Amino acid sequence: MPNATEVITLHHAPNTRSTGVRVLLEELGAPHRLNVLNLKAGEQRGAAHLAVNPMGKVPALTHGGATVAEQAACYLYLADLFPEAGLAPAPTDSLRGPYLRWMVFYGSCFEPAVIDRAMEREPPPRMMSAYGDFDTVLAQVVAALTPGPWLLGARFSAADVLWGSALGWTVGFKLVPEEPAIMAYLARFQAREAARTIAADDARLAAAQEPAAG
Repeated sequence: MPNATEVITLHHAPNTRSTGVRVLLEELGAPHRLNVLNLKAGEQRGAAHLAVNPMGKVPALTHGGATVAEQAACYLYLADLFPEAGLAPAPTDSLRGPYLRWMVFYGSCFEPAVIDRAMEREPPPRMMSAYGDFDTVLAQVVAALTPGPWLLGARFSAADVLWGSALGWTVGFKLVPEEPAIMAYLARFQAREAARTIAADDARLAAAQEPAAG
């Protein structure tokens, strides 16, 4: 792995899944630069970005000789790169297993279940389904958030940046119900200085990409 002193570049588009990676970088205090893409202009499908991520998606990271794509991989990479920030339990820590579970559960179960529900698609047969059914997935999330304040109990981690960011947009688009445990968790996450700072700056970046009036 490259060392933390090498320049990290986040390939980013405002108000997308890469916004959470910006929040994580802010929480870590990690020096980095942004390569801002305009999705409305199709820049994510241009040759320059496809050379970074052939899927044409954000987020993606370049760091030294490493390229990291896929949302959870970006979180895992960064949190491990800056262990002094304490946002990733060490491999010998008993919380490492739950931390990894929630990092992977988002992309493997939660988002597929939410998107199928939003598109009014029936889940695949249980033996072929990555997530089972929406109600079971949601119940797992609510149960994990109910004790509070964070997914790992008292310890805030990179998993909370992933889930706080994701629940923000899924609740905002009414894809996930406003369960009390979810709303309390969101309020705690969105009150954090890093989340507030990046929300304001992403709004600025998004506004700059809007066509000029008149």
